[in-house]
Amino acid sequence: MKLLVTRPMTARATRAILDRFQTDFHENRPLTEAEAAQAMRDYDAIIPTLGDAFSARAFQGDLRCKILANFGAGYNHIDIAAAREAGITVTNTPDVVTDATADIALTLILMTMRRASEGEALLRAGKWTGWHPTQLLGGHVTGATVGIIGMGRIGQAIARRCHFGFGMKVVFFNRSTVTGLDFPARQIPDLHDMLHAADVAVVAVPGGAGTRHLIAGPELQALGPDGYLVNIARGDVVAEAPLIAALTDGTIAGVGLDVYEREPLVPQALLDAPNATLLPHLGTATDEVRTNMALRALQNVIAFSENRSPEDVVS
Repeated sequence: MKLLVTRPMTARATRAILDRFQTDFHENRPLTEAEAAQAMRDYDAIIPTLGDAFSARAFQGDLRCKILANFGAGYNHIDIAAAREAGITVTNTPDVVTDATADIALTLILMTMRRASEGEALLRAGKWTGWHPTQLLGGHVTGATVGIIGMGRIGQAIARRCHFGFGMKVVFFNRSTVTGLDFPARQIPDLHDMLHAADVAVVAVPGGAGTRHLIAGPELQALGPDGYLVNIARGDVVAEAPLIAALTDGTIAGVGLDVYEREPLVPQALLDAPNATLLPHLGTATDEVRTNMALRALQNVIAFSENRSPEDVVS
């Protein structure tokens, strides 16, 4: 099999991939729609990465590719219906990203509620004049209520850290009923009611058409002026224009983002907002996790090449 990996990988992952397949590695940028279409004509298997434009139009024509073994849990950059129609198997790497993504959510909760980004900016700009009792007063994390939007693997990992680590109360919104949790949590069937009950809300739903702009103006109003929002899911789950307005006019207290609606484009108004903590999509950015993601994708390709069912089929 001839394999394309659409971004450079860690050294350990690269060695493992090259040891198994004839492989080309694309440069460090997303594939355009035309490049994705050509890749599916030239390669038996592809390991896509975030941002590659595997849109419906890319699947037209006579395609050589039979599997897209996505690098990452999220796969909203792949048109699943078009892949299915073309007879192409799609897999992802769900389990290996859970803990690292949950860790970055806790990082953002702490940084955002305690206004750490504002404090660091003040210090680096040479504007800190010393401690005083009312400086940079933020939200108290311990004992606060966290609202989880999407109680899947990652949502549960975040909630578990919040409850056992900081004694936080957990409420959550999920489209289906969730049972069997190993920590106390209350499912609230209405998203607005859940947001109203939360001191900090964390977005942990999958990306795609079904969740695009799930969080917009009315939802931010429900969160309220003392509430904080954190997004570690997909950027387009949160509508950025109403988010910027909510930060500017005090509709919410602050936001922590690791993902963006038109990534890597970040609006200047968001960059300028003092109550926005912004990270450059660091969710899984450790050598161990990124290597394990690549190895999991590789195992899916190997299984397919050996006429076995890959472990992580999504379509």
